[in-house]
Amino acid sequence: MMSGMLVSSFLPYPSRAESWRSININAVVQQTIRGEVKGSNGEVLSGVTVAVKGKSTVSSTDNTGSFSISASVGDILEFKSVGYETKEVVISTNYVSVVLNYESQDIEEVVVTGYSSQRRENISASIATISPKELQDTKSPNISNLLQGKVAGINVVNGSGRPGAQGNIRIRGRNSISSKTSPLWVVDGVVMHGVPNISPNDIASLSVLKDAAATAQYGSRGTNGVIVVTTKTAANSGAGTFSVNWITGTSRFNPGKFKLMNSAELWDLYQSYSNQSAIPSNVTEEVLKTDYDWVKNGTQAGKLNDLNASYLGRTDRTSVALGANYYAEEGSVKGYDYERISGRINIDHKLTDKITFKPKLNASYTTYDSRQHSLYDMYLYMPWDQPYNADGTIKNPQAGGITWYGRDNRNYLYDLQFNYGQGQTFNILSNLDFSYRINDKFTFESMNNLTYYNQTTLSYVDPNSNSGLGNQGSVSQFADKRITRFFNQMLKYNDTFGEKHNVAAYAAYEYSDYVYSSVGAGGKGIAPGSQIIDNAADFLSMQGTKNDYAFQSVLVQASYNYDNRYNVQASYRIDGSSRFGKNNQYGSFYSLSGAWNVHNEAFFNTDKINQLRLKASFGQVGNVPNSLYASYSFYNLDGQYNGQPAAIPGQYQNLDVSWERSRDANVGVELGLFNRVNFTAEAYYKNTNGLLYSVAFPATAGWSNQWMNIGAIRNKGVELALNVDVFNADNPFQWNLGFNIATNSNKIKGLKDNTDINSGNKRFSVGRDIDSWYMRRWAGVNPDNGAPLWEKIDPQTGEVTTTSNYNEATLQFVGTSTPKYQGGLLSTMEYKNFTLTTSLAFLKGAYAYNASRELFDSDGAYPTYNNMVLQKGWSRWSVDNPHATHPVAMYNNNSSSNKTSSRYLEDASFIRLRNVTLGYTFKSALLSKYKLKGLNIFLSGDNLWTGTKFSSLDPETALSAANGSPGESEEGDATSQYPSPKRVTFGINLSF
Repeated sequence: MMSGMLVSSFLPYPSRAESWRSININAVVQQTIRGEVKGSNGEVLSGVTVAVKGKSTVSSTDNTGSFSISASVGDILEFKSVGYETKEVVISTNYVSVVLNYESQDIEEVVVTGYSSQRRENISASIATISPKELQDTKSPNISNLLQGKVAGINVVNGSGRPGAQGNIRIRGRNSISSKTSPLWVVDGVVMHGVPNISPNDIASLSVLKDAAATAQYGSRGTNGVIVVTTKTAANSGAGTFSVNWITGTSRFNPGKFKLMNSAELWDLYQSYSNQSAIPSNVTEEVLKTDYDWVKNGTQAGKLNDLNASYLGRTDRTSVALGANYYAEEGSVKGYDYERISGRINIDHKLTDKITFKPKLNASYTTYDSRQHSLYDMYLYMPWDQPYNADGTIKNPQAGGITWYGRDNRNYLYDLQFNYGQGQTFNILSNLDFSYRINDKFTFESMNNLTYYNQTTLSYVDPNSNSGLGNQGSVSQFADKRITRFFNQMLKYNDTFGEKHNVAAYAAYEYSDYVYSSVGAGGKGIAPGSQIIDNAADFLSMQGTKNDYAFQSVLVQASYNYDNRYNVQASYRIDGSSRFGKNNQYGSFYSLSGAWNVHNEAFFNTDKINQLRLKASFGQVGNVPNSLYASYSFYNLDGQYNGQPAAIPGQYQNLDVSWERSRDANVGVELGLFNRVNFTAEAYYKNTNGLLYSVAFPATAGWSNQWMNIGAIRNKGVELALNVDVFNADNPFQWNLGFNIATNSNKIKGLKDNTDINSGNKRFSVGRDIDSWYMRRWAGVNPDNGAPLWEKIDPQTGEVTTTSNYNEATLQFVGTSTPKYQGGLLSTMEYKNFTLTTSLAFLKGAYAYNASRELFDSDGAYPTYNNMVLQKGWSRWSVDNPHATHPVAMYNNNSSSNKTSSRYLEDASFIRLRNVTLGYTFKSALLSKYKLKGLNIFLSGDNLWTGTKFSSLDPETALSAANGSPGESEEGDATSQYPSPKRVTFGINLSF
């Protein structure tokens, strides 16, 4: 000991630098280690247990995935979270970034549930998810078209095959007779105005919120369901990943079962007319020398190109996600070109250990050039008419001296060479968001969004065209813009205590507003080619409007989880809307839900059942009228009196008009078997009261209408989903099957004074489906004379007879456009480096009115239109064929056989092969040689086959027109339907 002391006493004093290094070493031993935890898809993970291995020091991540813990460099941090693999990390710096991988497919990810995220096994509401991979099968620039058949309870019908057209979506049926029935879209927490213009390649996750427990957090906007989209962020720290995806292909016109007559078939129809003397003398066998196919001339194999580039990179403090997309498609109908250029940037940057800055920017520029061939004319023009002269110039029958058999003596191709339309849309969404980590339990999040939308359109009518003769040509321009602002200031709380208890909650104030304005003008008398209105010789038209609305809300939500066995969640929201008067300007909405993870109970011990969950919920959500000023009186200021501006009474005020309110109950069970089979079943019952409707006043009232709450409707249904891994995980051949099916039935429970309301060819009536058809019932053909027959009901006795007098036939309920059930099937097969995916969508029991048959199948009522070829099983009445489906044909038939009746009401059930894709992924050994991270090529086909009894082009477009609700996309037209095209594409995905 003495020698030790002597040595010590003779050691020199340390230098300043040595002293500083000594202090630093001691400081590292005792310091605060900070960091963050995310899932493998980049999602924030809260409630993750963080412990120093071998010590009693424990912490957990907050709502932003951040944590802090006292530890030393060289210690091992252990990260644990239910549903994720446990991960150990050796501390080398004072900041640790960790990514946890999913433990199994049973609890496959953290699900974005709206304003927050939850682990799948803790969700007590009805929420379904669609993976980004599932959105990549069918090609469309519009995200709404990609959801068909993917989730139980979502009915998606594509309204049109035109590039850029939106699909119509309903979640769990129709809940209103006049307000919007489409779901609310939310992108990165921001409530959208309609369907977002976002590239599917930018999507990291998509959640569908179906019941009140899930949607009550959105209050009056959530009654029709909510679709929550989260865009991509970088998940892993380190070197960035650059990806390029290119898809090219063609889209072909898809006529389905619909076929028009050729020249000989139309001639045979003329010969069958019972009144041959009425046929014009110029219709002779000479017409057979011409057999022009107008549909073939007007359709094409339209080109499609889709190019995407993205970059994902991350450091300890900054995450960057960049994406750019170019999409161009030519319509399968000639003359329509659609282009979209879009870009997105998402940044997460930790300014300090407490403040994270999260700016986002998404911009898109969309253009169209429309010289589209007229679908209406293509279908109606006769094959006897040749549109081109011998020298290749286009005939103009209206100039005279030309034999033309078709109606109106018009060749649409003549005007099409001159006239056109153009449009441009610029849309930008900007977020300036940030979060402030107050401590391990509380976080403040601020979301601040500004969206700007601007559209301009041009319509040009050349003075040399037939339609331009009256005005010596014209040019019209229209411009509109929309500015929306969205602000959400939220305080979040998350705490785990006693190892088994977890409480998560948030409280927020939210404000959003919307301002829209438009202006348009037209001029006539122009020089050929002039697009400038100021160059027009005279004024033609003017238009313009402005409107606005605002919402403000206060919302709270709290959830409690005990030992990953019991989950309870409650939500409450108060909404204020400018659409209502002061008497009912605010409405309250709420929900309560619970779930029991039976498989986590100690008594539940079986290897065969790996998951068993029971859940139930109840809540109330709401809806607002389409009118932005439903409670106010209107005066129209476009009138004149004695040469002076005059105000004319319009809508009458109703300060008591209030919210539609939907009370929704939901029960469900989730079952997992053998770690390979997952089954989900849910049943719901929804009552909507206070249905909003604009009630028309008598003409003598002075005022035109008033908004009222007039009735109620009930929706109920069952949803089933099954997912199966057919083979064990160690089998070289893997096959996953996903199947879903859902039923929905609705019934109107009340209307004003229980009085029926007519709505076109439909009728709202207490006790009936909201989409009930109301028209004369077709009774077939009189076998004695070939005359049409309709049902006639005696109002006193109810006796049913038939009549050939259309005006005597009884209007009655004849069916509904609500499907009995719909669903989808997804198959994914993998063997070595090959992947084959197949998706189908189906719908059963919905009836669509095929209005096109009033023209194409008119029994001679429109003899100067072409006719459709009779379908299999149809036949025309004759003396030799008395028991036929079609009445006797005659030239200029006036029997009214083609007027509106259930004759043209057809079963629009279908099963459609939405997509087949064969892909090949190159081996990593080959890729590493070229310093690539991934390379995949694929061949894909869309809409290759459709099975249906529907006689027209596309049952989907017909149903879209049949089920269109006010204020929603109604691209489907039952006369000039634009069917979804058959599409074949080739693609390559490259990452490095």
